[in-house]
Amino acid sequence: MGKLLSKFQNSPSPVDVFVDFANARPQNAEEEAVFNQVQSVIDRSSAILGQLVSYTGCGELIREAIVNPSDASTARAWEAVIPKVHQLKDFFEFSLTLQEIIPSLLRTLCAPGNAEVTLTNMQALTRQLADLMNFVLRFDDAKMTNPAIQNDFSFYRRTLNKMKMTNPDVELPIKDDLANRMSLFYAYPTPMMRALSETTVAFVNSNTLPRNNVTDVFALMANACYSMVHLKKFDTDQLNLFCLRALTASIIVFDSAEPAGAFHKRSPIHIKQAIQTLKNFVPATPGDSDTVSLINAIRFTTVHLADEDTPSSIQALLEN
Repeated sequence: MGKLLSKFQNSPSPVDVFVDFANARPQNAEEEAVFNQVQSVIDRSSAILGQLVSYTGCGELIREAIVNPSDASTARAWEAVIPKVHQLKDFFEFSLTLQEIIPSLLRTLCAPGNAEVTLTNMQALTRQLADLMNFVLRFDDAKMTNPAIQNDFSFYRRTLNKMKMTNPDVELPIKDDLANRMSLFYAYPTPMMRALSETTVAFVNSNTLPRNNVTDVFALMANACYSMVHLKKFDTDQLNLFCLRALTASIIVFDSAEPAGAFHKRSPIHIKQAIQTLKNFVPATPGDSDTVSLINAIRFTTVHLADEDTPSSIQALLEN
């Protein structure tokens, strides 16, 4: 297991941290019980992400129904959209599962009240938090680059009442109240990150644990991840990008949960160094993912970037 050697929260230097993302395993029965519960969700996330990445819409049939409207063209588009709506329902319901599991993971990770203890002694759960953050960013990136998702669901909503009138026995994969909630979910540019951030903020506001117990874990996670990439602790693009996604999501969640945000001069996150690490990362293998989407996630998903006490140099660093 990796060992946290030291922590320099107020230093601009890299944090001398190694979290063994490749090999971390639970160290006791209590950690293993939480680990197994969370792992079942992580295992499902791979299938959800795979379905989303391979999602193909019904654009041609929908265009035909709009350009040459008829009962026949509408029926063809409707029949094609129904299986897609079932898929979109699965994605949405997985976001609810994510919201259910996050408090359990945070309760265990943050209970010690010392982020250094967490990263040292609970690396398996730390890895799982990073796993979930990786899923969230990859899901949102795939969703944003696939307009068919929104188009398919919009057609379903527009056509629903017409199909009810023409065929009282028509198949309805979702009820109206669920459809409304799904509309709100898919209308948001980054719905999974919103679910993660709002769940974390709700957990903090529940006063289950002191706020700093929670925010310190995300701050140290961000510092650890940028440091491991900067210090070349991993030799594969896969693990380096895993760290950079965890870094990005940690900044976003911390910025939502901490009233002062992540960007002010006294922030415990080494924000300038973290952003520079994101911008300077070049995959060793041509064609591997770059970090533009991660930088954009910080630019457009965080709450406090535009605050008056955010240094202009940080804003400029993200924009250029």
